[in-house]
Amino acid sequence: MFRTALIPRLGLALGLTLAMLSPAAQAETRIPQSQAEISLGFAPLVKQAAPAVVNIYAKIVRQTQQRSPFMNDPFFEDFFRNFSSPRPRVESSLGSGVILSQDGIVVSNYHVVGMATEIRVVTTDKREYDARVVLADQASDLAILQLEEVAGLPFLDLRNSDEVEVGELALAIGNPFGVGQTVSSGIVSGLARSGTASGEGFGYYIQTDAPINPGNSGGALIDVNGDLIGINTRILSRSGGSNGIGFAIPANLVREFVKQARAGSEGFQRPWAGMSGQPVDADLAASLGMELPEGMVISELHPQSPFAKAGFEVGDVITEVDGQVVNSPSEMVFRMSVAGLDGTSAVSRLRGDAREILKVEMFTAPKDPPSRSQVLNEHSPLPGLTVGLINPVAIVRLQLPLSATGVVVLDPGPYAGRAGVKPGDILLAINGEEVLEAEAVPRLLEAAGRRLQLDLNRRGQRVSLRMRR
Repeated sequence: MFRTALIPRLGLALGLTLAMLSPAAQAETRIPQSQAEISLGFAPLVKQAAPAVVNIYAKIVRQTQQRSPFMNDPFFEDFFRNFSSPRPRVESSLGSGVILSQDGIVVSNYHVVGMATEIRVVTTDKREYDARVVLADQASDLAILQLEEVAGLPFLDLRNSDEVEVGELALAIGNPFGVGQTVSSGIVSGLARSGTASGEGFGYYIQTDAPINPGNSGGALIDVNGDLIGINTRILSRSGGSNGIGFAIPANLVREFVKQARAGSEGFQRPWAGMSGQPVDADLAASLGMELPEGMVISELHPQSPFAKAGFEVGDVITEVDGQVVNSPSEMVFRMSVAGLDGTSAVSRLRGDAREILKVEMFTAPKDPPSRSQVLNEHSPLPGLTVGLINPVAIVRLQLPLSATGVVVLDPGPYAGRAGVKPGDILLAINGEEVLEAEAVPRLLEAAGRRLQLDLNRRGQRVSLRMRR
């Protein structure tokens, strides 16, 4: 909605950076002609873009456990274990958001609104709206909101973030420290920053030196045309303040979130890769006979993986997805997430000296074989325990190794959880008898007698839990 007609009015700061702009942009840009134009700076751009950036106030109710003073006492610990009851605690979250449509679609960060029970959105002209989360994903740190009973709102257009270049001017608009809406300027200082700002493993960011502080989360990172290039999400700082290293989630991923939200998805669906890999460094490139380090080498491949079905094998190097360079697992996840479901992506493969492009289907993790989950009833020694057969869905949900097989704990329930059982534990044996199928678990527990021993595989380590009935 904000096009290059704004560029002649941006002022001296933009005029001095003509050499960094594309030829098309240079043709539409001129040096400021008067002191009045110089004094404007970015004011015309901000005036039109800022109304689409909103402040978000969210309330989150958390259940906190009151700790008994006897919990560390070896004699009284078991006696007082169940005497502390959870108490609700209300927390407030402050952040920013960006309006993406006239009918009130707003994007923000998951860590701002993802767990909220009450959300209020305030625009620059002090209007307030109730909002609800229609789609949220913790791994991507994105959430899509729908404002209630609105129309004709100002909004920002999404730019193709793959076209963003290092050195471009960028403005960050948000509500840092809750002081009100502010604007900071800088440049795009890095692209494809993966795994730097988040420990989730899905991080893929645009880096900027435009100051971003607490409260800026969910705010807009825009270019000189007023188009949204990213959603500000995190900073890299030891002190908690901005040190000139901020990160924004690229607009292309935001676009896919909006698409799925409008389609009615209850949770964000990303295509399943069904493989693991590692970046190709200099040593690995030499061992593979590559002239230069590039791409990501496949180290493990699930038999049902779409890449396996397309003809990929362990040891193959993936260099591009849909024409975009891939150098790490995080970049692969991002590219597949942007590609969306129910289609194919063109993936470049390097095997030895041969390069070729293969078509890979984009689909979610299959439920084959069926889980055949079992929920133990109140008569069981471990009521509420839920187990199921491992399939690709369980591998993704519980972050299991691709080679995992057998019966896995989906939910420990209250009693098994208290005994130390965790979701993702693979059930190996009950009282020494091997567990081969989920349907056998209720019978094996009933036959266990008063003493019960569970042998588990927990993240590759064998764990034995003993308990009495």
